[in-house]
Amino acid sequence: MTHLVWDWNGTLLHDIDAVMTATNASFAELGFAPITLETYRELYVVPVPKFYERLMGRLPTEEEWLVMDETFHRHYWAAADDAGLAEGARELLQGWQRDGLTQSLLSLAPHDKLVPLVRTHGIDGHFLRVDGRTGPSHTSKAGHLVRHMAELEPSGVTATRTVLIGDAVDDALAAAHVGARAVLYTGGSHSRASLESAGVPVVDSLAEAVATARELAG
Repeated sequence: MTHLVWDWNGTLLHDIDAVMTATNASFAELGFAPITLETYRELYVVPVPKFYERLMGRLPTEEEWLVMDETFHRHYWAAADDAGLAEGARELLQGWQRDGLTQSLLSLAPHDKLVPLVRTHGIDGHFLRVDGRTGPSHTSKAGHLVRHMAELEPSGVTATRTVLIGDAVDDALAAAHVGARAVLYTGGSHSRASLESAGVPVVDSLAEAVATARELAG
């Protein structure tokens, strides 16, 4: 049975406007000029300090990182309440569950903020698990996915029948790390060219992502 692991930010949640507002607020805090969405998508990478290195020409100092990280999260969470689900997300979650298939949600957003937000959107009942980040913010998803999959094992979920749907190259790397498949969606943090470098299917809608996931797990 095919299992979907959904990413949250930039995938199920269409929050790119909130991300850009928060990113440019964090740059302004240190006197850097704002960037465009196009530049963001071309340069974005996880862990986030490496993204800042691409923009600044050097890694931020520990002090700069703390200022930028705090500023980003303060502005992001102020704007995130206005972000809606991506087009078709609710219907796709309902349809997958109606077909008797399982799904879960895995995010690098802080767990204590993620869970109430997912509940607010009324979709928490579609997931076997909802796991946000409980450690440092400058982390990648691979280790997070390892723990997530281990928690799902009692439900019969196996990596070989799992497809991760996300919006970042890091999502594809995490999936490969555990032996799962990945489909990447262009509505979030990366440009199409950047996503295609991961060597996995790249799609422009969540409906295409789900259809591709069905084929991959075939």
